Amino acid sequence: MIYLDHNATTPPAPAVVQAMVHTMRGTWANPSSQHGPGQDAKRALGAARSTVANRLGCKPVEVIFTSGATESNQMAVRGLLAAAAPTRQRVLFSSVEHSAHLRLARALAAIGVQVDYLPVLPNGKLDLVAAAGLMGPDVALVSLMAANNETGVLMPTQEVAHLAHAAGALFHMDATQWIGKLAFDFASCGADAVSLSAHKFHGPKGVGALLLRQGTAFVPQTPGSQERARRGGTENLPAIAGMAAALELLGNVADEAQRLSALRDALETGLQQALPQTHVWCQNVDRLPGTSYLRFGQLSVDVVLQRLERLSVAASSGAACSSTGTDPSHVLAAMGVAEMDALAAVRLSLGSTTTVTDVNTVLKQLPPLLAPVLVQELTTI
Repeated sequence: MIYLDHNATTPPAPAVVQAMVHTMRGTWANPSSQHGPGQDAKRALGAARSTVANRLGCKPVEVIFTSGATESNQMAVRGLLAAAAPTRQRVLFSSVEHSAHLRLARALAAIGVQVDYLPVLPNGKLDLVAAAGLMGPDVALVSLMAANNETGVLMPTQEVAHLAHAAGALFHMDATQWIGKLAFDFASCGADAVSLSAHKFHGPKGVGALLLRQGTAFVPQTPGSQERARRGGTENLPAIAGMAAALELLGNVADEAQRLSALRDALETGLQQALPQTHVWCQNVDRLPGTSYLRFGQLSVDVVLQRLERLSVAASSGAACSSTGTDPSHVLAAMGVAEMDALAAVRLSLGSTTTVTDVNTVLKQLPPLLAPVLVQELTTI
């Protein structure tokens, strides 16, 4: 199997599995218990928190463990909004946020919260001029992803943070696709809150974190004594230990980013040469190093994915949480892409397990499978 769906999830590293098993066997007690085993678990939790903080450039007190990015995103928006002044009850989301986050936006609007959407340009980048125009004294919070999960486009988070803070608002950043792929430092990222999920960087599923800058007003959404009374519920210590182990394994992300960028570019160039109908979205925009979002003429994504499946290549039509095979991408729609083109979108996302051999295999075997159906498509137009 050639796995080209790393933006959806990544395989857990052996050291991560080992850390989880070790924790389940050795420190299985409740970290809130006062007896010896409980205190052992509490120390293990503290050690994992320190590791996470050290790797992400924040203080241990700024780490809130969660079940993943979706919970972290919702906690951040709801918790920061609830703590905002009554005169600041407007929230800004980008129009290309993850589908789960846009569901939150619609849910907030349904209960009377004023929600506005920051548009993107045709190249997928956030429209900073429009963003500046939407800022105002009634804005409580701006929520923006650092990198788009479909196109891979890197968003101008520092600039948006500056606009938000100049307007007296807070800035929340969804760094789910960024962390593990590019260098990250909470202290200098400009955000007041940052969301992440472990399974995007070879950690376990079902665990993540919300990094909340110390001193930021926040109303807990799940009351309880855990996580300094900011998120109730017994901590998932084995998964947290696995996330800490995954962060320790990251190494030099700059070198890996360079390697993946070269592989991605070779894959895109090779496909465009072999199949001239290949179109790559956001090809000349700063993107995540391993993300390629493309279409082959207007071939249905189902047709392309079926051919890839024949080659034992795992890919997707975009966001795993929203792909249905029939609905066009909301990200491409926000970019002004025609529906027929959007329905042909395929995402190939490379990662640490991707090799030169993998790319060469796809370049050798995929074009012969797609060329006949592309010719048939042209003759029927």
